[in-house]
Amino acid sequence: MIKKTIEISREPAYLSVKLNQLQIRRGEETVGSFPCEDIGVLVVDHPQTTYSHGALASLAESDAALVVCGRDHLPIAVLLPLADHSQVVWRLYDQLQASQPIRKQIWKQLVQAKIIAQAAMLDPDAPARSKLIDLARSVRSGDPNNVEAQAARVYWANWLPDEIFRRDQDGDGLNSLLNYGYAILRAALARAIVAAGMHPALGLKHKNRSNAFCLADDLIEPLRPLVDNQARELYRQGVCQIDQEAKVALLQLLAQEVDSNGKRGPLMVALHQYVASLGRCLRGESRKIEVPRAC
Repeated sequence: MIKKTIEISREPAYLSVKLNQLQIRRGEETVGSFPCEDIGVLVVDHPQTTYSHGALASLAESDAALVVCGRDHLPIAVLLPLADHSQVVWRLYDQLQASQPIRKQIWKQLVQAKIIAQAAMLDPDAPARSKLIDLARSVRSGDPNNVEAQAARVYWANWLPDEIFRRDQDGDGLNSLLNYGYAILRAALARAIVAAGMHPALGLKHKNRSNAFCLADDLIEPLRPLVDNQARELYRQGVCQIDQEAKVALLQLLAQEVDSNGKRGPLMVALHQYVASLGRCLRGESRKIEVPRAC
C-alpha cells in the first residue's frame, strides 16, 4: 500500500481519532478524515495545532511518523512508533554484532551511490561530472580518504553553474529548501528503519551520543540528490523560501517514482526495500545494498 503524506500548515486544527480515522477539525467542522492505516507521514507546521492522546496513539499503532515543525518551518521533532516487528530483538542483534569490515563495505557502497547520484545532477558535458565519476571509482572500504567530502566540494561548486552557491545547514533561501527536504526524507527513513525492527540510533558511520537518528543519517546520503534536484527546480521557478508551494513540492518527493533493484515504484515504498536490503547485508546474506535511484 502507498502511504499518504499529510501536511497541516495553513490553519490551526484539532486532531482526534474516530473509528480509527484521523479526524482533522477546525472549530465544529471536520475538514478532513483519513484512515490511520493509510498515513505514512503527518507533517504539522502550525503552532496552534492540538492533538488528542488517542490520535497520537492511533498514528503510532498504524506505523505513521509524526513530524513537528518549529518557528522556521523546519522539522524539529519526530514521533515514531516503537517497533512491533516480530524479530525486533534479532534485528537489533544484527545491528550490534555486524563486523567492522561489513560496516565499512556498506559505507563504501553508500558513498559511491551518493557521488554517482550527484554526478547525475550535473550537465552531461560538464568536466565536474566526469570528475565525480572518477572519484566514485576511487572510494575504498570505509572511505578512509574521505572521498565523500572531496566530491561534495566539486558537486556544490558546479550544482548551480550560473551562480555561486554555498551549502549552509543553517542558511535561508535555497538552503532552507534543501534543509526542509532532507528533514522530511530523514523522518521517512527513520520510519522505515523502525518498521524493519531496527534502531535508528545505531549507525554505520554516523556516531553521536546526542543523535537518535544516526542510521537514518547514514542511509540518507545517497538519496540527498533527489532533494537537491527538486529544490533546484523550485529555485529556478522563483521559489526561494519555505512557503506553501515549496512544502507541497518537497513533500511530493515521497511519492516520486524511483528505481529500486530494477523495479519502479514510489520512494516511500522503496525506502522499506532499501532498509530491508541493509538488514540482509548486516546478516551476511547479501553484499549489495539496494539504493533507490531517480528514474
